[in-house]
Amino acid sequence: MSFPIIETARLRLQPFTKEDTDNLHQMWIDPAMRKYLWDDLVIPYETAVEVVQASFDSFAQHGFGYWTITFKGQVDLIGFCGLRHFHQTETRGKEVEVMYGIRYEHCGNGLATEAAQAMLWFGFERVGLEQIYAGADPPNQRSFRVMERVGMAFSHHSNNGEAEAIYYKIHCHQFRAFRANFCVLDSEAG
Repeated sequence: MSFPIIETARLRLQPFTKEDTDNLHQMWIDPAMRKYLWDDLVIPYETAVEVVQASFDSFAQHGFGYWTITFKGQVDLIGFCGLRHFHQTETRGKEVEVMYGIRYEHCGNGLATEAAQAMLWFGFERVGLEQIYAGADPPNQRSFRVMERVGMAFSHHSNNGEAEAIYYKIHCHQFRAFRANFCVLDSEAG
């Protein structure tokens, strides 16, 4: 089964492979990455295996999942991004969330924004989603700035008893108004 590779101005986004598991695990247990992604827990290797498998399953069932992020022409993993089902409501059905994480040494250069824009493009233009959410812990101001830069607006607070999160969202028609602000090249749609 072939999944789409996406290229942006600076980045190459490639769907997770089993061979990525070691590098993803190392990135996800880094203190700067795990602080908000895993609530500061050092996840076991088996969790990385499960996330990679869940991405395969999601691509097969829904046409989207997770991608690794590298600079074009390079192989070193600098982050990840993707789309996932995260919540289901009676009125809206399954909701989809955009996820992104960039290694700390590459933060502040607009790379998370570039990856998030590519994920929104893929979700709206390739998958046909009507709206996409993004969520973050309240102290994660960098993530909120990314959400705002890609045209998302506040949606709601969530508190599941253990952790508070703030969600933003964007509708397809809103995204299309922002689309002219960036360039996405679909290099190998599969």
